[in-house]
Amino acid sequence: MTLADIVRAYGASSAARDPREQEADVIRRVTYGLRAAQHDDGPALMRAVADNRRLWLAMETALLDPSNQLPTQMRAGLVSLGRAVLREIDGPSPDINFLIEVNEQVATGLVGGG
Repeated sequence: MTLADIVRAYGASSAARDPREQEADVIRRVTYGLRAAQHDDGPALMRAVADNRRLWLAMETALLDPSNQLPTQMRAGLVSLGRAVLREIDGPSPDINFLIEVNEQVATGLVGGG
């Protein structure tokens, strides 16, 4: 099997998955990074927090896009939540447990488990 075959197979399997499940997977991966690095004061934690920042900035961009089909009130709530996450990240000592909890709740909500 070549790399091209692997990429095609991955693309086909991803295309068959529900977009919300795919989004939840991205959030879970970022959350795993936070969880794995939460007791580290060095580069691993900095990288995990930076990944979380990129996640929430990307989510905000998508939520503010006029073509986004989520209900307006839901989008506004998620943008507000995202800004709270970003304020926490920008603080002198981010509460990693808070970041993990928020991410987990959003991922669960995406797949209808909450």
